[in-house]
Amino acid sequence: MMDPRDRKLADLLVNYSCKVQKDEKVLIEYEGAECVPLIQQIVRDVYRAGGKPFVNCSDSLITRELLLGADEDQLSYMNDYKLYQLRDVAAYIAVRAGANTAELADVPVEKLNLYSRKLTPATDYRVDKTKWVVLRYPNASMAQLANTSREAFANFFYDVCTLDYAKMSRAMDPLKALMERTDKVRIEGPGTDLTFSIRGIPAVKCAGECNIPDGELYTAPVRESMNGIISYNTASQEQGFTFEDIRFEIENGKIVKATANDTARINQLLDTDEGARYFGEFSFGFNPYILEPMKDTLFDEKISGSFHLTPGMCYEDAPNGNKSAVHWDLVMIQRPEYGGGKVWFDDVLIREDGRFVLPELEGLNPENLK
Repeated sequence: MMDPRDRKLADLLVNYSCKVQKDEKVLIEYEGAECVPLIQQIVRDVYRAGGKPFVNCSDSLITRELLLGADEDQLSYMNDYKLYQLRDVAAYIAVRAGANTAELADVPVEKLNLYSRKLTPATDYRVDKTKWVVLRYPNASMAQLANTSREAFANFFYDVCTLDYAKMSRAMDPLKALMERTDKVRIEGPGTDLTFSIRGIPAVKCAGECNIPDGELYTAPVRESMNGIISYNTASQEQGFTFEDIRFEIENGKIVKATANDTARINQLLDTDEGARYFGEFSFGFNPYILEPMKDTLFDEKISGSFHLTPGMCYEDAPNGNKSAVHWDLVMIQRPEYGGGKVWFDDVLIREDGRFVLPELEGLNPENLK
């Protein structure tokens, strides 16, 4: 049975995030039987908008079996197959409701890295050439990650995902303008003292048009401009493994030393390719309903009072030249209960302890976004 709130969610995905138009082909992909009623509603709404829906279903149990035995030629063909599907669609909608977020944890890292490298062209095409949106669905697995009951998580989820994104988008405009005229960024916090440039790189608003939930504004560091140390204070699940206590030492843009709860494994991941040790994204998060990490990137990167600094691939709309199969959004929360911190743009303090302090940016503080 469909949650009545899914009708509003489906409408948001089809008509706000993807703005489906008459005769546009829409590729819909999903995992998990629990989200099938939502997928049915999305199909209905695509038809109602005049579009033509196509649907793929996946399962992490099957993906695991495929990856355990996959070779390079097979994964290259898989990429070609995905590209063939994507090249004629205008929009892409993904809904993920997998039962076990750690299903790939025992796949050898070299297999996961090969998979990432070989599927990069299809991923890049989807990100750069289609109207796309990705959604996590509120199932039991998600509630466990949030350490809450399923009912409480569902209520949280619909608040987070269906807020007034148009209002948020307007509030982002002054920060976007400021970022695009800024050269030097400095970040300080516990175990963190970092400088880099964002000069000449566009800033991109994310207000419900690509990810749901949403609430971030990103750019990229000039590739070789970063120097210093960063100690992330949120855990991150990547390739089925939960990394904690991540700390990077960075020289001329490159991670020269990386430690974590599994130092060998994090260095294997960062050695996926040459670009994985450089950074492709710098972003502020400010969704007012997301306050605590839950080891899910789509939520954690939007945490109010946070920023994320991402090893790996840059986005085409905020390019710094870094190419990689990796794009790993690692989050640092700067609210007081997480140790606080400060961000300066060209030696002017713009955010302290997770709150924007310039008058023109105060619209992005949580009480003004709810």
